[in-house]
Amino acid sequence: MLVMHSTKRQTGEMTPEPHGKEEQTVTAAAFVEHFGQLKASAILRTNNQQKAALAMEAAIRGGFRIIEFTLSIPGAYELVQDFSRRDGLVVGTGTVMTPDEARLSVEAGAKFIVSPVMDETVIRAANELGVASMPGTHTPTEMLQAQRAGAQLCKLFPAPAGGPDWVRAVLGPMPDLKIVPTNGVDEHNAAEWIAAGVYAVGFVATLFVPGDIASGNWDAIEARAGRCLAAL
Repeated sequence: MLVMHSTKRQTGEMTPEPHGKEEQTVTAAAFVEHFGQLKASAILRTNNQQKAALAMEAAIRGGFRIIEFTLSIPGAYELVQDFSRRDGLVVGTGTVMTPDEARLSVEAGAKFIVSPVMDETVIRAANELGVASMPGTHTPTEMLQAQRAGAQLCKLFPAPAGGPDWVRAVLGPMPDLKIVPTNGVDEHNAAEWIAAGVYAVGFVATLFVPGDIASGNWDAIEARAGRCLAAL
């Protein structure tokens, strides 16, 4: 069971306390269950730490409660440390390529680890650290290898031709896979992915439009976040 100190806005019930200090207790299994309930995460990649914070704040105001900072963001660990202290949020890191990055992520407060590739050393590190791992996988073979290595979730990256139909084909013989597409998921097609049987989806540049970040159009990101979640 996920132990948190607030209710879920992503299902229409949450009023966050942005500066809550109590620590969240989130096991790997509890996170996976929580992710499966909320069905979506906000994934941010940009090159400016201050704008990253403001952009993620906008996504949170729009309703997201599972958020991910990629390690390519300057000061990503500091962002994780800040946001992970807030009630009602579960924070993870993306673009995790080494066990050391996994360790630093968890020390900063990350509750899940995401990679663009399937690296068994990173999966093993996440399991040893007690957090969920979501390696990048692109074929059924990679997904099975990731699962056997201990990964709880499979990030589908990059998106294959056929999209949701591809997922249906894979889940036919392997229905226990928990597939999470991110590349190309938007407010217009997210429901198709969910209907195809994916475990959850991640919104990246389709939520955090680079032009909005560059111009500081946080209201646009907030509004888009609400539409993304409403589409699920």
